Amino acid sequence: MDRGSERDAAPGRGAGDITAGRMPLAVVVVDRAGTVSHWSSGARRLFGVSRDDAVGRPAADLLPVSGALPDDLDGDAPAATHPLPEGPGPDLESSLGGHSGYATAGRARLDPPAQTPGAEDRLDVLWWAYPLVGPGPSRLLVLAADATRLRDERGHDDETAERISPGFARHTELPAAEELERRLPDILPSMGPGISARIVSQVLELGYPVLEFSQFDRVPVTPYWGVPRRPGRLRAEAVVPQQRTPVPLPVPAGAEQDLEYAAVRERLEFLNEVSSGIGSSLDLGETIREVTSAAVPRFADFAGTHLRAAVLAGEGFPDGPPDASTVMFRVWVEHNDEPGRWDDTVPVGEAFAFPEHTPFYQCMSTGEPVLIPRVTGELAERISGEFEKRDLRPLITGRSLLIVPLKARNVVLGFMVLMRRPDRPQFDDMDRTTGAELAARAGLVLDNARMYTYQENVADTLQDSMLPQVTPRMPGCDIATRYLPGTRLGRIGGDWFDTIKLSGSRTALVVGDVMGHGLNSAAMMGQLRTAVQTMATMETPPAQLLRNLDDLARRLGDTYLATCLYAVYDPIRGELTLANAGHIPPVLVRAEDGSSELLELPTGAPVGVGGVPFEAARVTVRPGDRLVLCTDGLVEVRGSDIGEGLAALCESAAHPAASMDDACDTIIRALNTRGGRKDDVALLMARLNGIPDDHVAAWQLDTDPREVARARRLVRRRLLDWGLPQAVETAELLVSEVVTNAVRHAEGDLVELRIVRTDALLFEVTDDEPALPAMLNAGPEDESGRGLRVVSRLAREWGASATGHRKTVWFEQSIPLL
Repeated sequence: MDRGSERDAAPGRGAGDITAGRMPLAVVVVDRAGTVSHWSSGARRLFGVSRDDAVGRPAADLLPVSGALPDDLDGDAPAATHPLPEGPGPDLESSLGGHSGYATAGRARLDPPAQTPGAEDRLDVLWWAYPLVGPGPSRLLVLAADATRLRDERGHDDETAERISPGFARHTELPAAEELERRLPDILPSMGPGISARIVSQVLELGYPVLEFSQFDRVPVTPYWGVPRRPGRLRAEAVVPQQRTPVPLPVPAGAEQDLEYAAVRERLEFLNEVSSGIGSSLDLGETIREVTSAAVPRFADFAGTHLRAAVLAGEGFPDGPPDASTVMFRVWVEHNDEPGRWDDTVPVGEAFAFPEHTPFYQCMSTGEPVLIPRVTGELAERISGEFEKRDLRPLITGRSLLIVPLKARNVVLGFMVLMRRPDRPQFDDMDRTTGAELAARAGLVLDNARMYTYQENVADTLQDSMLPQVTPRMPGCDIATRYLPGTRLGRIGGDWFDTIKLSGSRTALVVGDVMGHGLNSAAMMGQLRTAVQTMATMETPPAQLLRNLDDLARRLGDTYLATCLYAVYDPIRGELTLANAGHIPPVLVRAEDGSSELLELPTGAPVGVGGVPFEAARVTVRPGDRLVLCTDGLVEVRGSDIGEGLAALCESAAHPAASMDDACDTIIRALNTRGGRKDDVALLMARLNGIPDDHVAAWQLDTDPREVARARRLVRRRLLDWGLPQAVETAELLVSEVVTNAVRHAEGDLVELRIVRTDALLFEVTDDEPALPAMLNAGPEDESGRGLRVVSRLAREWGASATGHRKTVWFEQSIPLL
């Protein structure tokens, strides 16, 4: 059979004092359609049918177990014991009932395989059939053995042989029950650890296969080739069920070559199954767990995976080979020992550098597997001594140790530690090759996951860097935003939002959507967003800003297309000025009655089309109104009318909410659950609070130097009326510097001074000289040129903007805490 029968376990080796019926076993799996899905090499030898000819054929045509095959293989009911049918086909002598009516066993006589030269006697086949319940296509597990060979090799006559029957017994009723349970996976097909564990539990529940020589003598069946695997051993021993002394068996011609072929094939099957079972996810953590779990229990009893810190952190490909200073993370441990045995000594998540003069360091520094057939007490002492406060000796002494490097592109990413218990065959050179191939395949999968993690980190970093860190409070309005990456491949796109602080306590609100997805769209988005910020701070009117943005997009390339909605909120006037370039309209929620509406705006073409005019619209708003701007990814779903999405946006935006964040979450929950969304989503909501009239003060000043003193008096009086005496001294000094510059350079007759109180104090001085002021380097003997340096040093923020033939110099001053 695939694993047990293709090993050379000598009688009694690793089985304690078990008196076992060791014989070659055929293993067959039947799927839910009634066809053969697994056909072991033991089945090929027993029945004379190759694997290619058997897999996919109806099981009833090949196996003497028709009575074990239920009529409805797709049904959920477990197979009960059925009598074997008479008629054409095999001569079925008897059928034995299975354990609790769920498993069946029997004995049948078959015509010998046509490929067997000189075969005349009919085969005497013992078989056991187990119904398999659970996920997956497997429906029936069949074990079969040659009773003819058992009779010939034991020297029994026909009459005695006829008394041998296949049966079932609780494995706990047999000697060394724990050993039988541990060895049971050896007689199962190569299905991977998860499925094998499920089948083992079902076999143990339904009954362990035994040979019944009398009602008092039940012998457990274990697989045995009857020939050695290692060169030089020409004879093997078998235990006769009714005779306690070993009887030598002759080695068939070519058996050693057959065993070598079977061993190689078994390892290839193992590697193929591992390759198909790992890499199902690009998640690095899940891939690590898959890689580690694939080795236990089929190849090893313990597996621990260690990766370089740079790999685990997704920092890109590590440079150069690791050395004694390289930090390794133990990222996953898998074993079949008793629970908790390894947890304290080798905890998952631990980071450390492996000392030199250890086999672990040798593996990671050379990039070659390290094989230690048996860890002696001396070696265990030396290894344990390299790790402070870690007594590894009880865990590793006497075990077989194999350390294999995990490499990609000829660079060591980490390594895997594999160990077998003393009662299992030691790792040999073939296992070293198998382990190295396992590690090579695992290294490629891990590198793919690492590269994907790295690219995700880069994409997230790029996206985060391009999305602004929006201040939740702007002068006269509160802001809340949400960004959801699309479900397409790649997590970056061209959607963006922005808030820009303007002079006069105004705020620019922007939402845009670059057509397309991926890095190109994100790069274009970054360019357009920077252009909008620059033009906004230069006080470019909304319609003119979109015209300039359209020209820029066309100069950048033919493929630069984007929609954009630009709005300016003046909290003092209670007014919105909006311009639209092919974007979906915003929603305005009125605080007075809670109603919501889509604002009807002149809709221009997307920027980049060219030749399309843009117009601005003004909307009067009241304190408490909310403006909702979003990209079409929130309201547009393939196969649905966008009107439905806009209606849902209006409805959800009007829903009462305790806070701005709650209001955003309500919209996202209402619209993001609609199936089929693949595009990015940008959402910006502004509550337009306005600024009360008594928090604004404005004066007209003459262009007379004596007005500077008057400006100081006006500022002092207003700040004292507002209860801010701590702000008076600094405010007087800064206003004096700015007003002096305006009075000195203004060409007209009037200078305007305005103070606005929000969460800070905003001072604005406006004159009719459009040239913006510049900060100068004043020398020791210069009488002027230091004013803006004083403003820059003492103000929280300052700036200047020009509109038409007028300019405004402004600065902010923090409100001192009382």
